Amino acid sequence: QVQLVESGGGLVQAGGSLRLSCTASGNIFSDLTMGWYRQAPGKERELVATITSGGARMNYRDSVKGRFTISRDNAKNTVYLQMNSLKHEDTAVYYCNTETSRRDYWGQGTQVTVSS
Repeated sequence: QVQLVESGGGLVQAGGSLRLSCTASGNIFSDLTMGWYRQAPGKERELVATITSGGARMNYRDSVKGRFTISRDNAKNTVYLQMNSLKHEDTAVYYCNTETSRRDYWGQGTQVTVSS
């Protein structure tokens, strides 16, 4: 069983920065690929970034490349999303995600609002 708790969202002006954190319970975090998703009002949930279990490989959706950085600290069971040069279109609820062979796990989400 994995529980994910996100934090770090908020209101920021366009061009600003935020860092999201997601802390996982349990003792298998270091074995898991982790991801950040987001969902804007009226839109489908979309994948933002992923990072492999050891942190060696990251992938990003095109619209955030060069602005967002995903990282992790396996000693703290935490994955981060550093978001720079934020744009109004980054406004969404951001969710932390992982999956095991049994199921997907999601956090409760954290709201990011970028004012233009």
